[in-house]
Amino acid sequence: MPEAKIGIIGGSGLYEMDGLTDVQDVQVDTPFGKPSDAIMVGKLEGQAIAFLPRHGRGHRISPTNLPVRANIHALKSLGVEWIVSVSSAGSLKDNIHPLDLVIPDQIIDRTKSRVNSFFEEPDAPVVHVGFADPYCPLLSQIVYEAAAQTKGAVHKGGTYVVMEGPLFSTRAESNLYRSWGASVIGMTTLPEAKLAREAEICYTTIACVTDFDCWHETEESVTVDMIIGNLLRNVDRAKAIVRKAAGALPIERTCVCATALRDAIITSHDLIPPEAKERLRLLIGKYVQ
Repeated sequence: MPEAKIGIIGGSGLYEMDGLTDVQDVQVDTPFGKPSDAIMVGKLEGQAIAFLPRHGRGHRISPTNLPVRANIHALKSLGVEWIVSVSSAGSLKDNIHPLDLVIPDQIIDRTKSRVNSFFEEPDAPVVHVGFADPYCPLLSQIVYEAAAQTKGAVHKGGTYVVMEGPLFSTRAESNLYRSWGASVIGMTTLPEAKLAREAEICYTTIACVTDFDCWHETEESVTVDMIIGNLLRNVDRAKAIVRKAAGALPIERTCVCATALRDAIITSHDLIPPEAKERLRLLIGKYVQ
């Protein structure tokens, strides 16, 4: 099976990655089912890249039903250590406009129907992973610097509210999130960020702003046509950022993401059932024999 150090998760409108050479479509099976689609593995800027369309080609899977555990596990099985995700988002601030990009540094979780951990089965060990800084600071800085070299506004930092969907926010909800100081709102960066941390993969998001959600008094409320139209206008920019960032990643990781599980497995190792050890071997194998 081919290997890649860098994973790209494409959101709405980003179903393929231009510029890849030596491309292979890889079908991956995981203990958590099949990922959203075949993973496209190839070379970009001299780096091995694994590209996965989050919703499947043709946008077949809704945010709530995404096989996120399978997606992250599949990328991990290919050797991925860095994930750059691309997602659409609505702005919750006056100074963040449609077609701007945001590289957030915090998350508020408003989801309610999603599996949030690789360790939720009854036979799994108890695992408590640190998540104070949900996006990898090192990777986020590299992606921000790459974005700053492209044409258009990019905002460093900010809080991303992740809502359940599939409906958009009510006006009351949108104004509530604004009162919290949040920057953008979307449906997809969780549980990806949580699972990536449990998998010891560095993770960041390029939030492509498509609308002002529904709080803005003079702008049109969010619609699907608005989101897709503006997101497609930003797709080429997102691809350019990924190409620039891919060539700037260090060989060795020095962030906490790389060892997130080292002190997080609480259950005595001899009490973890063999079936659970086998299912989770890719994640905990270097700590639990």
